[in-house]
Amino acid sequence: MTIVVFVGALLLAMAMGIPIAFSLLASGVALMWHLDLFDAQILAQNLIGGADSFPLLAVPFFMLAGEIMNVGGLSRRIVDFALALVGHVKGGLGYVTIMAGCLLSALSGSAVADAAALTALLLPMMVKAGHDKSRAGGLIAATGVIGPVIPPSIGLVIFGVAANVSISKLFLAAIVPGILIGAALWLTWAFLVRREKIVPPPRKSAAEILTALRKALWALMLPVIILVGLRMGVFTPTEAAVVAAVYALFVSAVIYREISWRDLYGIFVAAAKTSAIVMFLIAAAMVSAWLITVADLPSKVVGLLQPFMDNKILLMAAIMVLVMAVGTAMDMTPTILILTPVLMPVVNAAGIDPVYFGVMFIINNSIGLVTPPVGTVLNVVAGVGRMSMDDVTKGVVPFMIAEFAIMFMMVLFPWLVTWPAKLFHG
Repeated sequence: MTIVVFVGALLLAMAMGIPIAFSLLASGVALMWHLDLFDAQILAQNLIGGADSFPLLAVPFFMLAGEIMNVGGLSRRIVDFALALVGHVKGGLGYVTIMAGCLLSALSGSAVADAAALTALLLPMMVKAGHDKSRAGGLIAATGVIGPVIPPSIGLVIFGVAANVSISKLFLAAIVPGILIGAALWLTWAFLVRREKIVPPPRKSAAEILTALRKALWALMLPVIILVGLRMGVFTPTEAAVVAAVYALFVSAVIYREISWRDLYGIFVAAAKTSAIVMFLIAAAMVSAWLITVADLPSKVVGLLQPFMDNKILLMAAIMVLVMAVGTAMDMTPTILILTPVLMPVVNAAGIDPVYFGVMFIINNSIGLVTPPVGTVLNVVAGVGRMSMDDVTKGVVPFMIAEFAIMFMMVLFPWLVTWPAKLFHG
């Protein structure tokens, strides 16, 4: 009955069109009434305490870094470098999209920011070259999904805080899975584009490639600085977010000189608005997380999943299917915040590595950003690219299938995540 009250109140509030953060608060209040625990003071304390976390400072700083990179020319120079490398091959603009997406993922950690930048920069070029607009938009949307996987990742930060798992280990463990997703998109695009009659642009000379590399070098140094700093223990993930924002601002304003003092106000306001939405969502979810613990919902879920507990692979597959279903109707951040306190006791009881589970959980939630009908990234690509949602959805299907295939391959072969993770962080 407790599960029915919580889930029913949440779904009813969402069906009424109430924003997800307030829907979470409504479901929390409903659960408090059901448990005869209603107290406005407890509600307020959990709401404020939910956002009062040092690791969560990484969220606004990574948001700020992403805004600066898009306005300050870092994103464009990365795209130009990828164009110089592979733009001349058949379907080269698609490979450029995937390469640029992986590189941008290592800068901003936001699927929405990456998808918006790639759509604005590459979609017109792909359409002009003769590629099907629906397929091009689908590829860009699917590539944006890599953003929350390859570190630094806002999704991994939120999961690490909610699950009390090392964010540094999550960052380092997610590198190889992110690259595998990029490889899956590469192969899928190669299969789809083989019959297109596209005349690629001429190959860039070695001098032009070096020039593009020189221009993009400052931008490419950022992920190296972050990963080396985390691996060597120079700074924490939260401090890495500050380093990313300050470095991006320095490069944009001093090296590239594409940001002036007048631009800073708009950049900071945009980052603050996005951060406020995410942080309020986290705070509201922490009320529900506290009540989930008080109501002992995790033990009830453990009971439901008891038939799978003896087989880790079967259990992980069942959890992944559950998260896939939730991802079709709910955005990434609330899914992480709602399901993490419910699923982590199950994962711990089954003896599954929490770092492995965290990476798999975030990959699944990331792909959920391109699964209709909600699909936040689909909406971004459709809006920036001036396309209909139906066209983007039709174009993303083969790439989404490839990403789910990679995810379930890592369910069957956990060492694809655990072995590289141990290699990176010992």
